[in-house]
Amino acid sequence: MEKKRRSPAIIRRLPKYYRAICELAEITISRVSSQELGKLTGFNPSQIRQDLNSFGGFGQQGYGYNVKNLKENLEKILGLTEEKTMIVIGAGNLGKAIMRYSDFSENGFHIISAFDRDESKIGREIGGIEVRDIQELEEFLSENQVDIAVLTIHKDVAQKYTNICVEKGVQGFWNFAPKKLRVPKNVVVENMWLNESLYTLGYFLKDVKSGLEYSEDEMEDEE
Repeated sequence: MEKKRRSPAIIRRLPKYYRAICELAEITISRVSSQELGKLTGFNPSQIRQDLNSFGGFGQQGYGYNVKNLKENLEKILGLTEEKTMIVIGAGNLGKAIMRYSDFSENGFHIISAFDRDESKIGREIGGIEVRDIQELEEFLSENQVDIAVLTIHKDVAQKYTNICVEKGVQGFWNFAPKKLRVPKNVVVENMWLNESLYTLGYFLKDVKSGLEYSEDEMEDEE
């Protein structure tokens, strides 16, 4: 795959295309047009074609996209063909839910351990994953290759444990702590700030209750 920086907005649309393609594959649909993909995803067909063309296209004029071929190419683009190891830092309710979610492993994202400072959680297995003492984090990272750290901890300690992980070679963070993390340029952070998402929902809910209407397209992030 060609190494080229693309707009983050394009990248954030790709999983939606992939989800739609997977649904078509499950019902044995063999080909799909950009118009049909647009109906499934809520995106403009020309936007879909532009996004996919930036990676090589994969479609044929008058035919559309071969579902199996597009699915395989999207898996390569999204890195789903490469196994990745993950740890969870914070075994509270959210951390537990993530540890129990089997779809991650099925798509190549394998949680190999979790860490917490609560003695009542240390030593327990959740979703088949052992919760270790947070004091063991540095030693574990020294002995194991970890690609992604999932942070489900208080914002006051998020940067501390991020620094430890970065020092030990972790380059990906799935951050649920409501804090902007400072990381080097060769490290990536995907923030999942649930409160901001809920506040956004609250705003739009207020609008629709007052009589305004939104199309699915308008609710999607714009480039």
